[in-house]
Amino acid sequence: MTTEPARILVWDGAIRLVHWLMVILIPLLWWTAEEGYMDWHRNLGLAMFGLVLFRLIWGLIGTWTARFVPMARRIGSLKSYVGKLRNQENGASFGHSPLAVLGVCALLLALSTQVTTGLFSVDVDGLESGPLAVLVSFEIGRQFADVHEFSFNLLVALIGLHIAAIAIYQFVLKEKLVRPMITGRRSRADFSAGQLPENRLRLLPFIVAAVLSLACIITISNFG
Repeated sequence: MTTEPARILVWDGAIRLVHWLMVILIPLLWWTAEEGYMDWHRNLGLAMFGLVLFRLIWGLIGTWTARFVPMARRIGSLKSYVGKLRNQENGASFGHSPLAVLGVCALLLALSTQVTTGLFSVDVDGLESGPLAVLVSFEIGRQFADVHEFSFNLLVALIGLHIAAIAIYQFVLKEKLVRPMITGRRSRADFSAGQLPENRLRLLPFIVAAVLSLACIITISNFG
């Protein structure tokens, strides 16, 4: 007779690494842009592009809690989940809750817009431009730059909502979300009885996602 482990893996190492690297890169990207260190901004932007691309690929071939299909299926239970939240009857979700799915999609969309527009952006004097700006005219490059600036403001607002939601879960609903995103594990007792999906990191899909992301970064960085 086998016994279930006291703590189970919820977030794989790839998800956690991408998450915390993004946490570090976003303020660095803002600071380098504000201070005019555009070479650094460009290189850090390419790194962020690689992370976003990896996350999108990982959402297709990664572990169960990383994949988009299981996440999308949870949106159907959003109404009942919100009702349970109001009554503080919510239970722990193995992976993203229905509300968290919406947050993840919004953040990934904003990040995707941010890094994509940055690749084609042209500054006012045309001296500092994204690596793919040579593919578009100056006027279109400036339009990309305007969207790039707007999408960053939207991204900051979404990050603020994300932090506020974590605080509410932590202090009002008494559900600790930060520690599992560091260790990857939660207590088995947090979840209802039953079989939970296999969530072990598989090496081959990880290598595929990493190689594809790195190849895109190298290709784009050498384009100009």
